Amino acid sequence: MKLVVVLMLSALPLSCYAGSGCQMLEDMIDKTIDPSVTEDQFLQGLEEFIPGDTMEQLLREFKQCFLDQSNRTLSNIKVMMDAIYDSRQCASY
Repeated sequence: MKLVVVLMLSALPLSCYAGSGCQMLEDMIDKTIDPSVTEDQFLQGLEEFIPGDTMEQLLREFKQCFLDQSNRTLSNIKVMMDAIYDSRQCASY
């Protein structure tokens, strides 16, 4: 499960938008990784992008995957995201 989560997060900034000025995406990633943010708080920031109950339930499960991780794992994910933002591929953005 950890591998799936890491792959999903690593796919988000592939086009380097996250590290090049999309503050909303960066905030969403930070809230996803932050263990102090509850599922309800996480969904509050995404309300305008949730088309229905099915998507809401999927996002709850997605956030719960992160809540189930250790602080060390979450810290490593944050380091990985920072490395992606600072990568050579994103330097031109």
